[in-house]
Amino acid sequence: MSYYIDASKVRLDDLLIRITESDLVPSRSMLLEDIKENFSKLKMNGVLTLADFRKAVKNSKNIGPFAEKTEISVDYLTLLRREVESYFPKAFPVSAFVWLGRSQITKLEANGYKNTVLLYEALELPSKREELIKSIGLEKDFADKIFTLAGLTRIQWVNPVFAKVLVDAGYWNAKSIAEADPKDLHEAVARINEEGQYFKGKIGLRDMKRLVKAAAYVNW
Repeated sequence: MSYYIDASKVRLDDLLIRITESDLVPSRSMLLEDIKENFSKLKMNGVLTLADFRKAVKNSKNIGPFAEKTEISVDYLTLLRREVESYFPKAFPVSAFVWLGRSQITKLEANGYKNTVLLYEALELPSKREELIKSIGLEKDFADKIFTLAGLTRIQWVNPVFAKVLVDAGYWNAKSIAEADPKDLHEAVARINEEGQYFKGKIGLRDMKRLVKAAAYVNW
């Protein structure tokens, strides 16, 4: 399984449903304005999948001409691009998991496994994980833990430290979070954060509801 969702298999209609059913952060609420009309315009211009859209607005230079072609505003397309790209979080360096043991992380880095994408895809299959453990001398417990943490960073908004908080709260994978009661998740995360002081301030229930929703799309 890939670290990222397969954008070529996600239909534009699926993207529309995800956006309309999500509790968008205020800065992206504009996406709901004329969303059906705008998505219809995208379809008429050959954008049928998430991959098609990412390709069409691959960089900021593409957005202006594409806006003219589709008759969708630059602001709307820019915001939609920002929302879509948040579904593909940047890879985190394995050094971000330093609390697991510097010597083990050094072994990963020395063998080219320097970020969460490379690490997750190398450890995802038990047979590949066992092979890697033997070939570079990883401790099995370490390999299992860092794979779990890397897997959680596939979820929108989850960084390595928050992945640790989730594991300590009893949530080991995206499925367990997607199926969680947001209130229970919120209480567990708040307790772990209070004990470990990982983040300043309080983590809101609304944020945990968003996290549950995001976790459901990891294997979209």
